[in-house]
Amino acid sequence: MITLVHGGPSAASTPGYLSESSLNAALLKAGYYVFLPNPRGSYGQGEAFTAANKRDFGGGDLRDILAGIDAVERIAPIDDKRLGLGGCSYGGFMAMWANTQTDRFKGIVAGAGLSNWVSYYGTNGIDQWMLPFFGKSMYDDMKAYEDVSAIYQAKRAKTPTFIYVGERDIEVPPTQSIEWWHALKDRNVPVSLVIYPDAGHCVAGPDQSADVRQRAIAWYDRYVKTAR
Repeated sequence: MITLVHGGPSAASTPGYLSESSLNAALLKAGYYVFLPNPRGSYGQGEAFTAANKRDFGGGDLRDILAGIDAVERIAPIDDKRLGLGGCSYGGFMAMWANTQTDRFKGIVAGAGLSNWVSYYGTNGIDQWMLPFFGKSMYDDMKAYEDVSAIYQAKRAKTPTFIYVGERDIEVPPTQSIEWWHALKDRNVPVSLVIYPDAGHCVAGPDQSADVRQRAIAWYDRYVKTAR
């Protein structure tokens, strides 16, 4: 089963028809279950639920996701030894961060992820969105940003990861992906990085997104489907 975490973080995975060009549809065709959790911080369960991840990125929301996987395994024939994780934007952050918090996943795909909230604060084009979540700017409370940065806990990361990002992404600059690629490579963790030329946030162009899907499924097939 592949768990795909939505972006935002204030957003939600909602019911809808699957497009033939979506990663969800491609994963189903490839023989995977797909789990789309809405952990704390998501829309749909009231204002307090949406605000429940303030100053807690990667904390309660990751616990919610793991608890959701447990719940799915109780009702569906999911192999707990063959779980994968993916996401883009905030979902990409969760994919990077989870690698330092759990070894439950056998393969990870991280799109336009945030590996270092400290360097991200000074290099992205939309930094004001973080203030309601962290309460203070990075310069006024650097430790809060360090505490949820995967790069500061890279020694704990062991899961093979495919990383992708758009060259012209101003929302989550490609330097975030390069930092994480470099950290995993230094730790001898299997890792692949693709920077798509002229692409923006989460690589939305039809040809390039098709390439992302192909590479993501190949990565999951290699590390998740064959895991023991």
